[in-house]
Amino acid sequence: MQRRTVLTAAAAGATLVASPWLRAQNLPTGPIRIVVGFPPGGGTDALARVVGQKLSVMWNTPIVIENKAGAAGVIAADYVAKQPSDGTTLLMAHINSHALAPSLVPKLGYVVERDFVPIALVGVTPNLLICNEAQPAKTVKDLVALCKAQPGKISFASAGGGSAQHLALEMFKLRAGINPLHVPYKGSGPAINDLLGGQVNYCFETMTSATPHVKGGKAIAIAQTRTKRAKGHPNVPTMDESGFPGFDATTWYGLVGPGKLPQVIAKRMNEDINKVMQMPDVMEKFEQYGAEDGGGSPERFAAFIKAEQAKWAKVIKDARVSVEA
Repeated sequence: MQRRTVLTAAAAGATLVASPWLRAQNLPTGPIRIVVGFPPGGGTDALARVVGQKLSVMWNTPIVIENKAGAAGVIAADYVAKQPSDGTTLLMAHINSHALAPSLVPKLGYVVERDFVPIALVGVTPNLLICNEAQPAKTVKDLVALCKAQPGKISFASAGGGSAQHLALEMFKLRAGINPLHVPYKGSGPAINDLLGGQVNYCFETMTSATPHVKGGKAIAIAQTRTKRAKGHPNVPTMDESGFPGFDATTWYGLVGPGKLPQVIAKRMNEDINKVMQMPDVMEKFEQYGAEDGGGSPERFAAFIKAEQAKWAKVIKDARVSVEA
């Protein structure tokens, strides 16, 4: 699946001529693509559009949001890794493509450290552990007891095998010593639909996808999976508070370029992305999506990716997670 959306500056629709000012400021002189590995409407796409629109105005150049969905973001990542390193093609990297896939996909077509240059961490969101109103266990403690009393029978949906939601479940299983039934779906939409319909009992789901159903009263949020409470759900306890110290299973997003992107371009883009993320209207939108703690230097983002890879590699190994090609 591929979809392109152009976010232009004030002169929308006009053909922009390469500007000497842009060249002098270490930025590409032509239109820029931000490739997203998921369909329009999800959290990755939404954040890319917010940032892309602001950068388009700031840089006075069109920014194209290009959706290349498939393989939990791996198809888009593989594509961007092979593009020219001139700053005209960027990727909205995701936990799936940059932290999980290296340990899950046997013949991955890229090496994260070699084939990408980190630019900026855009945001980190918790997953929410949710259920429908019919479920008897509505606290983490009660849920663990229920799973232990009925091994293999309490079902957990996920957005797909190897997804961030699936891996949050695997971390929970390891930490709690339980064996619930994993039911993978092809995306968050069908997983949540079946949860609300009672076909499955529980699931870990991104805050972006789960929040409308929680706020609407159709789903109940039992816990959230960062070690601090998200601003959007101040009354939902963390897994850390619920008996699992240090439990941290997030979904995150960040901009990266192809592996030979010059550092001078990466640093200039980083500076402007940090400015964008301090804009009040951007901060308000990010809070709605549950995206927090973005920004900082490219080096900070690189260290974050490395730490996430190590954390999830251990979970994948200990839980013996494998995903069919």
